[in-house]
Formats: sequence, C-alpha cells, structure tokens
Amino acid sequence: MRLSSFLAVFRPALPLILGLSLGCSLSLLMVSWTQGDTDDSCRDELGNGRLFLGRGDAQRDPRDGAGNEDFQPRIVPYHKDPNKPHKKVLRTRYIHTELGIRERLLVGVLTSRATLNTLAVAVNRTVAHHFHRTFFFTGLRSPKVPHGMTVVAHGDDRPVWLMYETIRHLHQHYGSDYDWFFLAQDDTYMQADRLSELVGHLSAGQDLYMGRAEEFIGGEEKARYCHGGYGYLLSRSLLARLQPHLDTCRNDILSVRPDEWLGRCIIDYLGLSCVEVHQEMTYRYFELGKNADPEREDSAQFKNAFTVHPVSEPNLMYRLHKRFSQIELEWTYLQIQQLQMQINNLSDLTPEGKAGVTWPVGLNPPFKPRTRFEVINWEYFTEEHIYSCIDSSPKCEMRGADRADVSAVLEIAVERLNERYQPQLRFRKRRLLNGYRRFDPTRGMEYVLDLALEAYTQKGHSQVIVKRVNLLRPLSAVEIIPMPYVTEATRVQVILPVTAQDQDYVSNFLDMYVMNTLDTHDNVLLTFLFIYDPFDAQRVSQTDVFAGIKAMIGEVEKRYGDVKIPWISVKTEVPSQVKLMDIISKKHPVDTLFFLASVWTEVNADFLNRCRMNAISNWQVFFPIHFQEYSPAVIYRDQQPSAASSSFASESLRDGHFDRHVFDEACFYNADYMTARTKMAADILDNEELLESMDVYDIFVRYSGLHVFRAVEPALIQKYVRRSCNPRFSEDIYHRCVLSNLEGLGSRSHLAMALFEQEQANST
Repeated sequence: MRLSSFLAVFRPALPLILGLSLGCSLSLLMVSWTQGDTDDSCRDELGNGRLFLGRGDAQRDPRDGAGNEDFQPRIVPYHKDPNKPHKKVLRTRYIHTELGIRERLLVGVLTSRATLNTLAVAVNRTVAHHFHRTFFFTGLRSPKVPHGMTVVAHGDDRPVWLMYETIRHLHQHYGSDYDWFFLAQDDTYMQADRLSELVGHLSAGQDLYMGRAEEFIGGEEKARYCHGGYGYLLSRSLLARLQPHLDTCRNDILSVRPDEWLGRCIIDYLGLSCVEVHQEMTYRYFELGKNADPEREDSAQFKNAFTVHPVSEPNLMYRLHKRFSQIELEWTYLQIQQLQMQINNLSDLTPEGKAGVTWPVGLNPPFKPRTRFEVINWEYFTEEHIYSCIDSSPKCEMRGADRADVSAVLEIAVERLNERYQPQLRFRKRRLLNGYRRFDPTRGMEYVLDLALEAYTQKGHSQVIVKRVNLLRPLSAVEIIPMPYVTEATRVQVILPVTAQDQDYVSNFLDMYVMNTLDTHDNVLLTFLFIYDPFDAQRVSQTDVFAGIKAMIGEVEKRYGDVKIPWISVKTEVPSQVKLMDIISKKHPVDTLFFLASVWTEVNADFLNRCRMNAISNWQVFFPIHFQEYSPAVIYRDQQPSAASSSFASESLRDGHFDRHVFDEACFYNADYMTARTKMAADILDNEELLESMDVYDIFVRYSGLHVFRAVEPALIQKYVRRSCNPRFSEDIYHRCVLSNLEGLGSRSHLAMALFEQEQANST
C-alpha cells in the first residue's frame, strides 16, 4: 500500500504573458544606452515616462481606436554619427531596469494614529508579506511605529488631505516603478493572491479606475466612484494623467469622504468612472455584516471575494485570514486531484502507458543513479534509535528534529490508513518494526515503514497485522531568498594568529600568500598576530621567539616595496578567539572585511572571492569548512608518495576530508562583529569566563541574528597537522579539537589497512 504524506501544495501556473509596454521598438543587438545627452526621440519618451498616450492627451494618434491594440510600436533606426565624440556606455545593474520592466503591484493602506497599532498591524501580519511593497499612510506620526511596517506620515490627519498627499506621494516616488496601485483602508481584509492574479490579467497601458462602484450623494449622475472600504485599483497611466490636476481638485472639490473626493477628481478631469468589470475581469467584494462569523460564511460571493469590509477589530481580521486560507487550501487540494486525474487519463497516450505513471502522480520520478557512486543510501531507524549517525558510530539515540520527524510520519501514516479503510476497519499503532528513509533531491524525503497495527472491525473484533507503507514528504515551493548586492572588488583583511608552537608552518603560509595575492596584485592585506605566553613575553628583549618570522616579513617587504605587513603582539595564557578579535577589531574601521585564517591555510584567489561574496555586511557571515589532508604516515606508510600524488592540481582534491570540527577560518565584517560583541557584554558581566569558553562562531550564532553560512570550501586546503588542543578552553572546543585530530589521521580504508599490516607484522 502506498500513501502520500505532506503532499506539496501546488498552485496552477498562470500563463506567462510578455507584454512589451514600449512606445518604441528597440533592438538589443543594435542599441546601446550611453551616458550623457542624446537626440534620440525614443530616449526622450523613456526619460519623461510617457510610454503610453493617455485618453486626455491633447495630441493623440488618430489610428488609436477602441478596437486597436493597446500599443502601436514604431521602429527607431540606429545611426552612429562619426562627427560626435564617443560616449561611455552605461549599463544598468539589473536587466529589468535596462528593459524598462516594472513591478506589477504596490499596495497602499490608509490608516490613522488611533488604528495604526491595531488594525494596521493586523493587515501587515496577514497579507503584507504577499505583496512586493506595502505602505501605510497616516496623518500624524505615531509616537511608536510598529516594527516591520513602512509608515508614511503626511503631517495632517484630515481625510481628504491624507488622500491628496498619498496620491501625490505614490506618483512622485513610485510612479515609474509599478504598473498598478491598490489603495484600501485599514478596516479592509485583502486576499493578496487574488489581487495579484487580477492585475496579472490586466493590460498595464490603459487608464483604469476599478473597485466597488458607488453613487454620489443624490444619485443624479451616471458616474460612479470607487468605495474606499473595499479597495480600488489605479493604473500607472491614470496616476500620471491625474497628477497635474491634484492641486486644482484639492481647492475646488469639497467632500468629506476621501474616496468620493478622489472619484470626483478623476471623473471631472479625466472623464473616467469607477468600473467593476474590465476586460472580462470582475472585481469581487463582500460586505461583512455585524456580528458575522467568518467560519459560517459559505456563500459563493464570500469565497470568491478579493476584499472584505468592514473589519471592526484585529481579531476578526485574523479569523478572516484563517478562513480564506482554508478556502485556498481546499481549492488547491481539489486542483491537485483534478490534475492527477488528467495525468492518469493522458498516460495511455504515452509510450510507457499506465506503467509510466510514477507515484505520487504529478511528482518527479525517483532519481535513477547512473553509476554506483550516485546511489542514494537508505537510513534505517526505529522509534528510539537511528543507525546512520553523524559521528559515524553504528547506532545513536534519536532526538531533536529527527525524533519529531519520525513521530509526525508515524502519526500521518496511521491517519491515512484510517481515512482509506474506515468504517470497515480502524487501525491503531502498536509499534514500528522497521523504518527506512532517504532524501531524494529530485523529490523530497521518502519513507518506508513496517508497522505493527491493531485492526478493529465494525463488530469490535481486533487482530494485530503487519503492514508496509510508503510515504513521501515532497519538496514544495522553492523560494529564492533575495540577497544584498556584493562585489568581488572588496578588500580582504587577512588576520593570522601565530603561537610559538605554530611558527614552523608560517613559512609555507607566507609563500602561498605571496604567490597568490602579491604577485597577482589582489586587493588583500595581511596582519600577523603574535601570541606570547607569559614566559616568552618576559624574555622578548633577550630572545624573541618570533624573530625568524619577523625577518621573513622584512624580506617580503623589501621584495615588494609598496607592501607593508604589520604585526600585533599579545601576551596571554589562553589565546581565545574572542579576546584576539577584540584587539583586532579596535584597530580597523567598521567596514573592514576580515578573513580570520590559520597558519595551515593555503590562501588563493578562488577562496578570497567566495569570502567576498558570502560575507555580506549586516546580513551574513561565512564559516568555511576547509579540506584537510590525511596523515601521510597512515596513507603511504612505508611507501614514499609519488610526484604525481604529492603535487596538487587545483582542479582535484588530495587524499583527505572536509574537517567540520574546526571553526578557525571565518569571513565577516567588523561592524557585524562589534554589534554581536556589544550584545554579549551583558552576559560577560555575570560570567567573565565566557570569553574563554566561546569562539567567534558561537558569538555570531548566539548574539548576532545574522545568517551564519557554514559550507564546504574546496578551495581552502590545509596540509595534515596534529593540532595541540588546549585543555583550558571550554569542553566543547577541546572536544572538537580532539575529534579533528582523530578523524584527520585517515579514512576507514586507510586505517583498516594500517591495522591489518600491523597485525600481520606482529604475527610474524
């Protein structure tokens, strides 16, 4: 029996319509954007934002009829004038800017000082994250602005004045960035997905004023205005045509209601009335009655509504959001069932026939390995233990997220069995006999469960049976996380702490640094941090343990006249990472990008570029997992390594492993470290030993709130070395150091072969 658990929620993909909203035809192969003035008529229209001719424009193409297309393209030939000086080509950062592609929808919510912290917060929490941008417009500034909301205060709480300033603000700051503008009150619930779908089907080049049409006071005119409580949609072109008349409307039109004032202004100066239907798209709304219960609303008008009004309190807003989320979820499940039926019906026409339909229907088939190295392993587990542990031990206790995952899967399995066989049979779990799971990157997490179940009949008879079920937790919507813009031109400040025990490895580090950064003129600086213990610090005037390293630094500075490699001397018994970084941080600007290195690191350009790209100020810090070579004594034993195996090619890794126990290397900005360190100051007052029990990684995890990016880094190579583990550090740091030394000896096959040879030698 095969069951599907946690099936992905799919939304039907809307057809992608590429509407080129251009008043001129541009050839990307022929036309370049240049810096400076130009006589190109097309550029003039682009610069003035007049790509569309509005209804009220004095000069209008006479061919533009009601039945014609929205846009009439014209060809602008490209001719290079040899008499004009060559101008530098200016390319924009993003392609949508260069092509003039705008965002679809901006939402503005009209609120007040009294409801900003109640209804406006409810609107922000329910639907604001579904829109690209959401602004809250109010009259007077509140003494405390809610967190996570973009609030614009105009300084006057008169309703008409607030509407006037809002329209003017939208056109002035965002008129050229968005195609549609949706305005609503803070007592309006908005169904975000349906509004986005609505504007996705409307042509952006037309003047449109859409919402719930209301009669003016008296009802004598045929024209209508859009009721503000149910929200209304304004096109970009309408906003542009309305802008010159706003001041006149403010002085000439007297009205108490802001939505009525705006409707009168649009009707008088643009000749447009509010419409509820446009291009066969209907604006749907629902009027909520007093003491209404959203859970009991079951009418088609309610289920299909874009907006609901009036919402009297925040709790009602959340209840409406819950109800509409349930409606959307039921509709999505129904669509999944319909799509699965269509796939089954069409499968007869495929070469494989019905046998070609994979389970679950509509999801990617299981991954098929091409070689034995691509086979995905199954993990065996029970309710108490898992038999594929992180530390390579054969058996470990199931805890944390793994235990919660297995508990949820077992619960869902029994629930799906009961849904399928009731009322004839009812099942109750006795125990899990065997469990298997694997992660398929093309599908998700797959489970195979052997369950001991107690089956009950309708007459009350029971029997214990064993049933095998298959479940799948599929990969659903893949989200692209927006990241701030970074560049590979950022200067990297390499910090190298050196102790007396590590100085033998500095020569190799310095050679690699010179070859990969100084010879290539990379934008990198190096600072040495010499760590003296109290005994060596007392004898520094007679015998400096770091004299040889300082001499090597002097030779490098002589060879490269414009290069300076400074050093800082520190005396401490416990060289804690945090204590050392406190000293370094104070001596550099806040915008410095640090790379905290170790003497065994081989610095190269590939890693430095990834350090620049992965460390983002006020957003993310980067802790790479370096590649550690195995011990040559274990790998080669009595054999000498050949020249081919001892030399390193940049495209392949040497015998070794990624050492996930070491956190010595890190890339982060000084400002981020200082911020996290400031938050840690209060805890240090209560526990001064905290500085020695934590490293920089712990600081960022506990106190920064930033993304801590931890990933394997093939370009960061280290030769084998047995680290000296300081027992004065915390137990966790000391334990990680010991594990690093043990796992760095060799792979299982290497260690097994070494033990086998040793036993053979002992037996003879």
